[in-house]
Amino acid sequence: MKLERLLAIIVLLISKKQVQAAELAEMFEVSVRTIYRDIDVISRAGIPIITSQGFGGGIQMTETYRMEREWLKEEELAVIASALKSVSSVYEPYASSSAIKKIQQLVPVKNEAEFKRKTEKWFFDMTPWGHTNDQKNLLHELLSGAIDHTLTVSFIYTNAKGETMERQAEPYTLVCKTGRWYLYAFCLAKQDFRFFKLSRMKSLSVQTITFERKDVQLDTLPWDAEWYRKEKAVSLELLVHSGAQQRLGEWFGYDVFHFDKEGSCRAVISFPENQWLIGFLLQFGKEIEILSPLHIREQVKETIQEMKKRYET
Repeated sequence: MKLERLLAIIVLLISKKQVQAAELAEMFEVSVRTIYRDIDVISRAGIPIITSQGFGGGIQMTETYRMEREWLKEEELAVIASALKSVSSVYEPYASSSAIKKIQQLVPVKNEAEFKRKTEKWFFDMTPWGHTNDQKNLLHELLSGAIDHTLTVSFIYTNAKGETMERQAEPYTLVCKTGRWYLYAFCLAKQDFRFFKLSRMKSLSVQTITFERKDVQLDTLPWDAEWYRKEKAVSLELLVHSGAQQRLGEWFGYDVFHFDKEGSCRAVISFPENQWLIGFLLQFGKEIEILSPLHIREQVKETIQEMKKRYET
């Protein structure tokens, strides 16, 4: 779009002392003549542009105007580029790689090596171990497009209990949480918002039915609020041995630990009482003991006994 190109040229000229018309034409995939028409439009809008011909010539803003409007510093550009690269580890839309290239164009040649070091200072790899391209295709080709065009989707979903059912949903947001991707969507069967794990979704298809987005405040993390509702939570008292203290501390904070004079460690934690609770507790093996409530202690004992029977046969 012309307006988008004009804005991009302005941002580029603010951050770069001089640029060639041919360079802009290649970047935006238009002719040099079109670039000069764009420059004329920008100049008539009151932004002072200087063009010079011949060797060493090019297009630039007047120095005083450029310095006054230079609102993104290289450190800030490096943060943006690093974030985009991290997102690209699992999701590779064209706009992401295109944006990275444009940001790199804003950096003066003499600072390129230093800028590269800054963008490589940190990297969030959001893919799980042994990741394949299947999830990238699911994210990019299907769900992302469905969200962009507000189209409903249908899929076969297997929940944590192993129950399989067909779902239809209005997709809102793709969420990466602890290295796993989820779809936050309005489930048409439940008539409520649900959190669907992408690895449990099969036979995904995008429908031709459009929907009107509801007003959802994503910055409040509504999926967390639903998962950890106070009425769903149970208070657990645990005897914690040294092998589990580090991991439990990472989950709940180290202030949950209370040590007695003999050195024994107890912890009181709150966790939703749902299908994940027993599995969550069992991951700590013999390094924890559930002291209360008794019904959770009994459920853990029963699960261990069932596991023991299976391995004895």
